[in-house]
Amino acid sequence: MQLPYIPSDVPFTGDQKAWLAGFLAGLNTKIAMAGSATAQPIGAVQAAAPTGIALQVVFGSQTGTAEYLAEQLVEQAGAQGFVPQFCGLDALELGDLTAVRRLVVITSTYGEGDMPDNGELFWQALAAPDAPRLDGLFYGVLALGDSIYDGFCQAGKNIDARLAELGATRVIDRVDCDVDYEEPAREWISGAITALATVDTDTSDSTAPDSSAYDSSAPATQPSVPAAAETVAPAPATRPRTPAKWGRKNPYPATIVANTVLSGPGSDKEVRHLVISLGDSGITYEPGDGISIAPVNDAALVERVISRLGATGDEPITDRKSTRTLRDALTRQYEIATPSKYLVDYIASRSQDPELLHLVSTGDKEALDAWLWGKDVLDLLEVDPSLTITPEELLAELRPLAHRVYSISSSPRAHQGTVHITMATVRYRSGERERGGVCSTFLADRRHDGDTVDVFITPNKSFRLPADDAATIMIGPGTGIAPFRAFLHERQARGCSGRNWLFFGDRHHATDYLYADEIDQFRADGVLTRVDLAFSRDQDRKVYVQDRMREQGAELFAWLESGAHLYVCGDATRMARDVETTLTEIIAEHGSRSADQAGDYLDQLKKDKRYLRDVY
Repeated sequence: MQLPYIPSDVPFTGDQKAWLAGFLAGLNTKIAMAGSATAQPIGAVQAAAPTGIALQVVFGSQTGTAEYLAEQLVEQAGAQGFVPQFCGLDALELGDLTAVRRLVVITSTYGEGDMPDNGELFWQALAAPDAPRLDGLFYGVLALGDSIYDGFCQAGKNIDARLAELGATRVIDRVDCDVDYEEPAREWISGAITALATVDTDTSDSTAPDSSAYDSSAPATQPSVPAAAETVAPAPATRPRTPAKWGRKNPYPATIVANTVLSGPGSDKEVRHLVISLGDSGITYEPGDGISIAPVNDAALVERVISRLGATGDEPITDRKSTRTLRDALTRQYEIATPSKYLVDYIASRSQDPELLHLVSTGDKEALDAWLWGKDVLDLLEVDPSLTITPEELLAELRPLAHRVYSISSSPRAHQGTVHITMATVRYRSGERERGGVCSTFLADRRHDGDTVDVFITPNKSFRLPADDAATIMIGPGTGIAPFRAFLHERQARGCSGRNWLFFGDRHHATDYLYADEIDQFRADGVLTRVDLAFSRDQDRKVYVQDRMREQGAELFAWLESGAHLYVCGDATRMARDVETTLTEIIAEHGSRSADQAGDYLDQLKKDKRYLRDVY
């Protein structure tokens, strides 16, 4: 193909000449493609290496959002003359990265600044003292997170900084996306494709891209094939995900079919089983996926905030997309049950409250968290009752009201047309007021059979069932049993031959044994090979699932040695960590390994996708 010639004396900047060269080359490429005799269907393996610009796209994802955005980038880059290779961080060997020229990393952050599960091993290798130099690499990082956590987007920040330390060149500044990520992510993806298109383009102004030239907040331009094309090895074809009809911006109004309490009388917990009809939505899901539900704030709290502001609630609030009343905005658009860190800083500055100023200025996270425990936006506004704050000032410091994701506890084969969830209702008392979880109390107290809730599916490709003949070990205390109920119903419906072992626990057998009848039936039908139960308060010494694991350590290790897949679901703060520690100890003891060797064994399980977690 004849590459476009751009005279050196044209009145354009280097970046403009680079873009123009790419645009003209892209036209040539499209003409050449249109003239080819045959077209390859999506997913076909090409006999010869394609000609284009090699691009490695990797994602670190806990719930699927980063993977979805990576797929969008792959689709857009492919349309612009790139030949993207696409994989999770767990599939990218650091040694292979030394041969990569262009890299895009899109990663979420798990919990308080941790890597997502599929990025943990990659990060360990990247952060190691003996990590290779990456001087020839050009890259960009898109970080996803939730600003309610102190480690907001920390995984992306760490990868971005470490790549630069190893000599790689950042071609576009990192963007840290909050829960309302769609627009900044879209702009960043366009900017990243533009920036990467200029790598190796011969311009008279510079020899390498300047990340400052690519402002992700500026209107994005669409690049095409740069003048310097490359031949790359064929990459595994990825079929772009068809845009969902229903999503966060357009949730489906689903009808609640059943809303019942699972916990027995006398339980100090309130666990509910909800059945939600998918109606004519066309929504599909797989066991392991989550369902996102849009909550509605408590009306009583909304009215108290309005009263504190000295407003009526009917004041019009206008943003870029719509105009609504203050009452509607506080009810459906903004997080008021959990104060944002922006509001904390704002109230500290405006009120000059000595205690709050001290907590904010010292950066003592634990002390600030302890002070904030149980407090909502109204509590922050009452730090200084004399402080006058307008509705606009308050809303500017609040976070968007985010959907809540629940692990699906149903099987699409066994429970056609519906989604089931297993939900713990959060209730507590603080500051002389009764309080509760935003979504759980909305569903428990204000949604009944026949009412609707706005929903969409959150795919979790990192938490899938294995082959039908593979064994599974499922560890899910409390509501962590949700996906495993889905797994068992699915495996029964499919007639899977693989063995299944469930570890379940809670406080009391009599009141907290969730789905006891179903579990007994699974055992009777031979679907469950074995069940180990741990009810922590039924004896003097507390017993947890990790204690049952330890008691059955030899058998558990034997299952792993024979190829079993191990799954964990539930609390990330303590349970998941304790389970992993116990698992490592079991591997060391019954596998006759040192602590380091046991850690390596566990890492290999992660690489082989035989140790998967859905923790929160």
